[in-house]
Amino acid sequence: MKKSKFMLFLVLTFAVSVFLAACGGESSEKSSGSDGKGEEKPDFMSLVTGGTGGTYYPLGGAFAEIISEETGIQTNAEVSGASAENMNAIKDGNAEIAFSQTDIASYAKDGKLMFEGAPVDNVSAIGTLYPETIQIVTTAKSGIKSVEDLKGKKVSVGAPGSGTNPNAEQILEVYGMTFDDIQKQDLSFDESTAGIQDGTIDAAFVTAGTPTGAVEGLSATEDVVIVPIEQDKIDAIIEKYPYYIQDEVPAGTYKLESAVPTVAVQAMLVVSNDLSTEVVYDITKAIFENLDKVVHDKGKLISAENAVNGVGIEIHPGAQKYYDEKGIKAE
Repeated sequence: MKKSKFMLFLVLTFAVSVFLAACGGESSEKSSGSDGKGEEKPDFMSLVTGGTGGTYYPLGGAFAEIISEETGIQTNAEVSGASAENMNAIKDGNAEIAFSQTDIASYAKDGKLMFEGAPVDNVSAIGTLYPETIQIVTTAKSGIKSVEDLKGKKVSVGAPGSGTNPNAEQILEVYGMTFDDIQKQDLSFDESTAGIQDGTIDAAFVTAGTPTGAVEGLSATEDVVIVPIEQDKIDAIIEKYPYYIQDEVPAGTYKLESAVPTVAVQAMLVVSNDLSTEVVYDITKAIFENLDKVVHDKGKLISAENAVNGVGIEIHPGAQKYYDEKGIKAE
């Protein structure tokens, strides 16, 4: 009898131990945020940026430090190949937060261009950051004064696979033109400005924050002209492609006598949809309420008030919660 009672005690003890272990494991999983739902909070996040020589990487370092300090989630900024690679990192679960151009994010969501047949459907926006201006660069001696003047000319539309290429194609489109109307050259920014300087090409599309180093270099030896985009064409491209915003190249840039109207895509932050509403709310609040800790010049252009403009993809519910609290709406 005593032996039977002892065996029953052992069985009950084992059963209770298994139950408690299961409960403990469930609690640990929830605290780690492994499925990204409810109030779950991850212990670690990866923020993918760009190359060390660009703008994304130093900004990403500042954001990662702010997020770590303000949310308690250890966040690391990582070097990457920038926008397209970053969107795929989110898709594959290799990053939680990423920098991207607004147009590239839109292509990724829609499965277009470089994402043809492979859309990224698990990503949403935190918000836009600062403009990356589309500049149509030429010189006074070229005689090019309008987009129509590009017909028949040798024009660089950016390096193969770059975001500049579709920018050029879409701007030509609103003018009723295609790449067949120009002698298309696929050159990097440095190659483009060198080509303009030595006369092997006539003009170049450059998508970058202003002033752009390669164009500044050209302005040291040439009278740089930035070809304007007329207001009706600006309105048309923004209506068809909502990730564009109106912009200008300011007077004084590249020694320009007056500002030149154009359009821009924007740098933006995106997040994985696996992150909960509360976590993304905390991330969004941390960034926009601690911009004084960002020493990079581009930090001066970043604000919560502008973050909802020109996004082009859905805003994450957590970020939207922050904007709603602040009464911030898209213009």
